[in-house]
Amino acid sequence: MLLVPVLKQKLRTQLLNLIALASSLAALAALLDPDRVAIAMGVFLVGVNGYSQFFAMYVGVRAATAALALLAARQADQPVLGDITALFVLAQPAGRFVAAFAIGLPQGLLLVVCGIELAAGLLLLALRPRLRAAAP
Repeated sequence: MLLVPVLKQKLRTQLLNLIALASSLAALAALLDPDRVAIAMGVFLVGVNGYSQFFAMYVGVRAATAALALLAARQADQPVLGDITALFVLAQPAGRFVAAFAIGLPQGLLLVVCGIELAAGLLLLALRPRLRAAAP
């Protein structure tokens, strides 16, 4: 059935575009109002180093994730780009899972964000196309 792989590819491309949009909007929000975003995430920004680290993670990494997702959506013939995007997206809930052992699960909005990240990353991997064996 050719329809199923085509449908999976369309869904994967749409999900990658959605991840690119969400990541770029998150980066833009952090860029425009870092204090508000930091407070919403439970982060306290102190001094130049605090802001520098915040911008590195919440602007730089999210913008890179957005660019990678957009590239993966445009290069559907290279599924590894989508896999790398999924790893970037899944790295955040994985880090929160590790932190949960020491201090507990995130609360409120951050718990919702964590659930969305986990669902998006796993769905992206589930929609990965199967590689066809090369003809002899």
